[in-house]
Amino acid sequence: MITLDCVSESDLWAAHPEMEAIAERALAQAAASCGLSLLPGAEVALLLVDDMRMRSINKQWREKDKPTNVLSFPAVPVSKIAHAPFLGDIVLACETVEREAADEDKTFDDHAAHLVVHGFLHLIGHDHMNDEEAELMEGLETRILAELGIADPYADAGH
Repeated sequence: MITLDCVSESDLWAAHPEMEAIAERALAQAAASCGLSLLPGAEVALLLVDDMRMRSINKQWREKDKPTNVLSFPAVPVSKIAHAPFLGDIVLACETVEREAADEDKTFDDHAAHLVVHGFLHLIGHDHMNDEEAELMEGLETRILAELGIADPYADAGH
């Protein structure tokens, strides 16, 4: 079972008091679906920020001067995940998540769960830098979300 350390740095997240429960459920399902062998209580930190803070983080770590929906910061190499007490950080930007959910006609909860799953997959070594990686990662996301009762987030995205 994964332990979630959820920290909100923005009052905007008060509009989504269920976010911690959404993240816990998404992380548990992602870990189970991926068949991971983790230390009991292996921790993931979830930082809930606003777009301004996300822009700052994105600029500092990725040299992209704009907000994004989710960022992940793995704490250990993939080879050490099974023995790591801390897997890494996932950061979500409230306004971007809200805007994308509305634009894509999804519920906030479903979109947020998808982004937590996406962020977690990055923590455990998945990426989408080329078509093959993207197809694998999107397939995992779709399967995990289906197990959570969430529709395929890529169904209408031309993937």
